[in-house]
Amino acid sequence: MSTIKLPSVLAFDRKLEPSDGIMFSGDWQDIGNDKKWQPIELFERRNRAVKSNFTQEVLEDEEALQKQIAEANLSWGDDGSLNHGQDTLRLSFSLRVVAGIQNPTVCNNVEFESRFNEVIAGYVQDDLQELAARYAYNIANGRFLWRNRVNAQQLKILVGTSELSNKLKFNAYDFPLSGTTTNDKDVAQLAQLILAGFKGEKNTVLKVEAFAQLGDAQRVWPSQEMVLNSAKGEKSRHLFSLNGVQGKDNVAAMHCEKIGNALRTIDDWYPKFEQTNKPIAIEAYGSVTQRGVAYRSTRNDFKTLLLKWLSSETSSQLTEQDKHFVVAMLIRGGVFGEGES
Repeated sequence: MSTIKLPSVLAFDRKLEPSDGIMFSGDWQDIGNDKKWQPIELFERRNRAVKSNFTQEVLEDEEALQKQIAEANLSWGDDGSLNHGQDTLRLSFSLRVVAGIQNPTVCNNVEFESRFNEVIAGYVQDDLQELAARYAYNIANGRFLWRNRVNAQQLKILVGTSELSNKLKFNAYDFPLSGTTTNDKDVAQLAQLILAGFKGEKNTVLKVEAFAQLGDAQRVWPSQEMVLNSAKGEKSRHLFSLNGVQGKDNVAAMHCEKIGNALRTIDDWYPKFEQTNKPIAIEAYGSVTQRGVAYRSTRNDFKTLLLKWLSSETSSQLTEQDKHFVVAMLIRGGVFGEGES
């Protein structure tokens, strides 16, 4: 096959499926004693804040500026913190590793699917270890804690599964966020568990527990819900919560999507990595919304690289890093038919 085009219908299911993460409050010394940890219940906080954001028009009108500064800026939203007398956050979630990377969920072109299966199955058999190691690294370093990780006094990650007689233990600070790989033997063991799940050799489900020693009664940072068109004067900050956790409702939690984004922050193959020295999440165009930048142009994006790889005329142009990126996108999942973005 010399040339190949994307089908009009093409989709892939996620192959790394984290659950939502649940937040608990406890003491660092009680790690390993589940009975000592209590679910963190959200509460509402109402403050009279100071306005600090004005239009240019108001800034140029002293009278209007003084009037707005004098007005109350009422803040009403959800909040969460460790219990008084407790200093450590525990975030718990499960991670299911799914096989079948080489099989599209939906594809309406038999010729494309046959070539795709042939090429990707070869990668899964011979080269998938690199990606498994990178996902393992992001479990070990606790990247999924996000803001809860910043300046924590201590960070510990525990990973258990039915395959392990003892949990794997990691000091998250041993694995910098600027990195993606390590020679650590326990990370390598975790990578082998993930690899076996991807290959369908085992049904891999990991239980991940992260502990961050933040300080007595410190604030924690669950995921924030997106609420559109909130009426003026209504609650403006809604945090994600789950019900029925050890008999408690409104328990602080982390979205599975937010955890997944952290786990797939393994792309240090994009063109400007040497300038930023920061791996980014696997996205089709290398989009980083926090920076308003797409690091992968139309020459280095997912669809372009995938088609090059599948075409016998251009497959030799791909580097190993390009192939890692393409397969990481398949693990991410999504809809990628012709005309879809």
